[in-house]
Amino acid sequence: MNYTELTAAICDYTQNFDQDFIDNIPVFVEQAEQRIYNTVQFPSLRKNVTGVTSGSNKYLTCPNDFLAVYSMAVIDATGSYEYLLNKDVNFIRQAYPQPTDTAIPKFYALFGPAVSGSSITNELTFILGPTPDAIYNIELHYYYYPESIATAASGQSWLGDNFDSVLLYGSLVEAYTFMKGETDMLALYDGKYNEALALAKRLGDGMERQDAYRSGQVRVAVT
Repeated sequence: MNYTELTAAICDYTQNFDQDFIDNIPVFVEQAEQRIYNTVQFPSLRKNVTGVTSGSNKYLTCPNDFLAVYSMAVIDATGSYEYLLNKDVNFIRQAYPQPTDTAIPKFYALFGPAVSGSSITNELTFILGPTPDAIYNIELHYYYYPESIATAASGQSWLGDNFDSVLLYGSLVEAYTFMKGETDMLALYDGKYNEALALAKRLGDGMERQDAYRSGQVRVAVT
């Protein structure tokens, strides 16, 4: 389902073709996507980037679209990966109190917003411990929101192509809330959304995280 088809379906299901309603459909869709993406961890929400540390600088800037960490690894001169352990900022401050405590990093923590001059920016930073003693390559595997189907130039998204039912019913819940519709219809849409969400969660948090060789085939008990 592309965005044009999704928009038409939302209007048809709600029987609402007012321009004010249509103008707000992107908001409904983006709110639904946010709810879905924070409930199911689809592989499409993962991204890998590489960066470099600076010698004697314990801070590392997060990507602009960063939301949360899956893993961080430092790559040494031989190309070997050493995965860093996630800790609190206070642990790193206590364990390595001096900026001159330098070595290959072993720990990282989400430090907080970056500061540019006297202004606090919206971009987050990591703090590393100990302070890097040289330039190292860093690989960050992280969680982000993919571009919304409502703003994508192609009018398509992974969710729309692969699991459009949860996107449609999630958008209908938001749309009917906007319309201040009847509670029984809102409950109906919410129920259909939760059914679709359960199937999406089975895929994203279940089937895509196992295989038949290691976990065995899914079986339903015979009674």
